[in-house]
Amino acid sequence: MPKACVIGLGKSGVAAARLLKREGWQVVVNDSGNSEALQQQQQQLASEEIGVNLGSFFDPEAIAPELVVVSPGVPWDVPGLLRCRELGIETIGEMELAWRNLRDVPWVGITGTNGKTTTTALTAAIFAAAGLYAPAFGNIGYAACEVALAAQQPDWAIAELSSYQIEASASVAPKIGIWTTFTPDHLSRHKTLERYYNIKAQLLQRSQWQIFNADDPYLRSVGNLMAEPVRSDTCWTSVQGLANIPGNPDLSVYIEDGWVRTQAELILPASLLKMPGNHNQQNLLMAVAAARLAGISKKAIAEAVASFPGVPHRLEYICTWQNIDFINDSKATNYDAAQVGLSSVKSPAILIAGGEAKQGDDRAWIATIHQKAAAVLLIGTAAPTFANRLDQANYANYEIVETMERAIARSRELAPQLGAVVVLLSPACASFDHYPNFEQRGDHFRQLCNERE
Repeated sequence: MPKACVIGLGKSGVAAARLLKREGWQVVVNDSGNSEALQQQQQQLASEEIGVNLGSFFDPEAIAPELVVVSPGVPWDVPGLLRCRELGIETIGEMELAWRNLRDVPWVGITGTNGKTTTTALTAAIFAAAGLYAPAFGNIGYAACEVALAAQQPDWAIAELSSYQIEASASVAPKIGIWTTFTPDHLSRHKTLERYYNIKAQLLQRSQWQIFNADDPYLRSVGNLMAEPVRSDTCWTSVQGLANIPGNPDLSVYIEDGWVRTQAELILPASLLKMPGNHNQQNLLMAVAAARLAGISKKAIAEAVASFPGVPHRLEYICTWQNIDFINDSKATNYDAAQVGLSSVKSPAILIAGGEAKQGDDRAWIATIHQKAAAVLLIGTAAPTFANRLDQANYANYEIVETMERAIARSRELAPQLGAVVVLLSPACASFDHYPNFEQRGDHFRQLCNERE
């Protein structure tokens, strides 16, 4: 029986282990953690004849697998994985394993620095409204291998793909590839902007149909940056109308006079989408473009868009207290996403920001703080750094409060005093200093907001 090793005992790793087991592999899972939750998972998998090694780093020479499957959060260049490649051991990501089991199903592959999750969720909602079984997975919803394990094969597979997942999935080739935005992110892992860009470009190059955001300055120049030129059948999308389309206008989707449309037809009023901000109108265009390429009717598209509630942690309305709206934008884990979030809400706003700082250009974010924030409350390990940057930018109305609890309490004191109409959590940071992920950070914010004194 061939031996496979899965690295990482999260949701994706567990699903990958079960899929490999079903395919006839002898499976062992390796995780450097040793928490109580991991130990419980270890016992569950042991009952399924899947071995689990906890509390140790992966050593391919000790395990001697023929195949290694890597969970999305595991860096591609850790010593054990580098050694695998030196030894010629096939090493793939969990998404690649799912692809090998779902390659007969047409995929929509959605990538980009920001906008992936909303575009993925809206695309899945539209396909579902058309009566298709089209689960969303990857960075959203299910793990990819959970979909591959399911008894029912999808009609379409709607995959949100991070750069980490693309990097470890060399053969994933969607029928429809969408690139939402491109800005500096994950540079601590990818080292250079060019490397980060090229990883995402690979997914689009392998896609049968390509959809690009024409409103993104970097993607507009994509023809000069990709190893292969943009194809003539590429679909471009723009909230700024047909005049902003750089490619073939016959294939593109844009907004003009309040309508989402192509050159040939009106599809739906843009106002049907209730989520605020031009960036969400752009997300709408990309989802609509994918739906039209898949042959979905205008009626199903309009029904799905009109009832779409948005996604948790992305400009998610939580509650209103003393006429002040509390909004959770925990998914804004970099400066660009946080700038978009703050620019999309009413002002004046109290901004809660901070966490584990990332590299990036913060100038547009700070300019929006000057325009819209009555005060900024700083949390997490980035607080002193952010305070220094705000001082340099001559923005003085900030406080270092350190924790989410203090931020919520202080926002309730300040907002009435300053006439703020919104309290916005939009951190511009990763969550890992205090939370396992941005979801738990947003959940904590929601819980605190809903507590009444």
